[in-house]
Amino acid sequence: MCGITLEVHANKVLATRGDERDPFSQGHICPKATALSDLHDDPDRLRQPMRRERGGFTPISWDEALNEAAERIHGLQQRHGNDAMAAYLGNPNIHNMGAMLFGPVILRALRSKNRFSATSVDQLPHMFAAYHMFGHQLLLPVPDVDRTDFLLMLGANPLASNGSLMSAPGIRRRLDAIRARGGEVVLMDPRRTESARSASEHHFIRPGSDALFLLSLLHVVFARDAVKLGNVQGLTRGLDELRAVAKDFSPAFTAVHTGVSVVALESIASRLLAARRAAVYGRMGASTQRFGGLCAWLVYALNAVTGNLDREGGAMFTQPALDSLKAAGGFGVGRGSHGRWRSRVRGLPEFGGELPVAVLAEEILTAGTGQIRGLLTMAGNPVLSTPNGAQLDRALAKLDLMISVDPYINETTRHAHLILPPLSPLERPHYDLALHLLAVRNTAKFSEPTFTPPAGALDDWQVHVGIARRLAALRNGRLDKEVLRLRALETTGPERMLDVGLRMGPYGSGANLLRDGLTLKKLRENPHGEDFGALQPCLRERLPDAHGYVELAPAPMIADLERLRASMGEEAQTLQLVGRRHVRSNNSWLHNSERLMKGRDRCTALLNPVDAARAGVAQGAQVTLRSRTGEITLSAELTDDIMPGVVSVPHGFGHARDGVQLRVASEYAGVSVNDLTDELLLDTLTGNAVLNGVPVELSLAGDAKGESAAS
Repeated sequence: MCGITLEVHANKVLATRGDERDPFSQGHICPKATALSDLHDDPDRLRQPMRRERGGFTPISWDEALNEAAERIHGLQQRHGNDAMAAYLGNPNIHNMGAMLFGPVILRALRSKNRFSATSVDQLPHMFAAYHMFGHQLLLPVPDVDRTDFLLMLGANPLASNGSLMSAPGIRRRLDAIRARGGEVVLMDPRRTESARSASEHHFIRPGSDALFLLSLLHVVFARDAVKLGNVQGLTRGLDELRAVAKDFSPAFTAVHTGVSVVALESIASRLLAARRAAVYGRMGASTQRFGGLCAWLVYALNAVTGNLDREGGAMFTQPALDSLKAAGGFGVGRGSHGRWRSRVRGLPEFGGELPVAVLAEEILTAGTGQIRGLLTMAGNPVLSTPNGAQLDRALAKLDLMISVDPYINETTRHAHLILPPLSPLERPHYDLALHLLAVRNTAKFSEPTFTPPAGALDDWQVHVGIARRLAALRNGRLDKEVLRLRALETTGPERMLDVGLRMGPYGSGANLLRDGLTLKKLRENPHGEDFGALQPCLRERLPDAHGYVELAPAPMIADLERLRASMGEEAQTLQLVGRRHVRSNNSWLHNSERLMKGRDRCTALLNPVDAARAGVAQGAQVTLRSRTGEITLSAELTDDIMPGVVSVPHGFGHARDGVQLRVASEYAGVSVNDLTDELLLDTLTGNAVLNGVPVELSLAGDAKGESAAS
């Protein structure tokens, strides 16, 4: 989403700078942008398809690779049924125009209900709440940080993420501007993060207790008779039911469980209510926990009852130039679904056509009808990014067939029988289809490819359509209408589809070809981007006709409160593990860049000195963390920036596995926090994995048994 300027010569990037004329990012650039050239030039990046044979991986031609992929998928499904072939989509697909537009083509071609993605280790609770409250899984409110006077953040670290489910380039500048105009930024987090340094104040909060904190804020709003619906007046249902459930969660009742004092909570509530414009925002820490679905619901509900939903300076909705919530132009993303089918082993329900990725390993390892025997991964590394990655690692080795669309031989793709590498980001055009839905300002920008792709090379979308067309031919014959349709789609490409989407969007001419409006040609003429202005109230128009209201008390959330109440009697007997990220890291997929990885060791266990002293751990000592699923050993880093009773380990490391062909990443291998996370520990409301608040035991490396920090 950030505008960048590249100085190039002879297929080399000489310099990378922020584009000061970009109306959205205004010259901001983060370290990950400077690493684009590292990815492009990386000698470890695959440039042609690879087949795994007895002696290792061998290069093959694209025709051979696509034919073999389709034939093996077809054969597997003929023998064992369509659901025997599963698919997993990783995070980088979101940042790839071709993959976003054509990924659904290959998923439909597989005809399998076993679909998985990074959604269920990330933002699924937000989509679940949006589906039940607003009627569409992608109708997600974002804080209007550029105009708010009071921003309350829970479990969010935008200075490391640049805004997660909140596209906000230069977020430090934006947060500082809130304070400069007399506003406040309040952060609730069990770690004093980078973002805490740009906040007015920071409060520790126990992992997994955010829902209780939010319920107490609602309790105060109702107790003070301070409800204001503002722009959603007459548009809501369930206000009385929300009032009734909040009544039981007074600040005095929840303080002992959250670690947030009554005085602090009452003060935050007072300032939230007094602010002329305020927004509440919860992210990874509030999402990837046992009560992530409740947190997302309560954040949205709190914005609604304080008059800050769909208003300037509050939690607002975007109007992107290519609107994937609308069906015009064929880009409509479905409203969502819940429970149409369930996983075979544990019986967990689908959401939005996907099953929770926490069940993937057991669906491979458990024999019987419907067992997963093949897997297609697209830009994903689930061995490092999903719970109990070690078990999934073992499961992938048992597959009859694995195909990976990926540029690297990494911890996951080393198990693949075929690896199909796409172009580098600098060899493909780009328009951000997903993150404009979450932007704090309505803009649009198209980026041309920086370099001409090598002759014969294919991008992700061409791989997807190529396999789908061959599958259709094997099933139906080479003159089948589906084969002909896919052949035509191969010649269409993402740019023509983008142009149609822009024309049919809110700033385009629509079906009237004589009317002036946004087109791809106009974006090409202005490579810095088009600015359509600040967010505007628009929820009434954006609500799906089939829904038509804001549901403040969805039945699934109300029912799940019993699980929350039951948890209040539980006392943690071990340390609670939480994750963390760094501005120079994007999950695991940029760890082969020397410029991003160099410097001090970032794969450490952050410990409060009180917990360290109890376990006899000194600064820099090697410690072992154990959970039900496994153990990891790494250096201890003692700091008062972590709450007592909590330990933090970063996400995305663990590159020391055999067969990984990533030179730089292997030098900075670290350990995988997801060897400790537990596939059985879920937010049962949504199916999202619990990555924060995982119980672990701590000991000095080599000790047989961990010490309980709570004992």
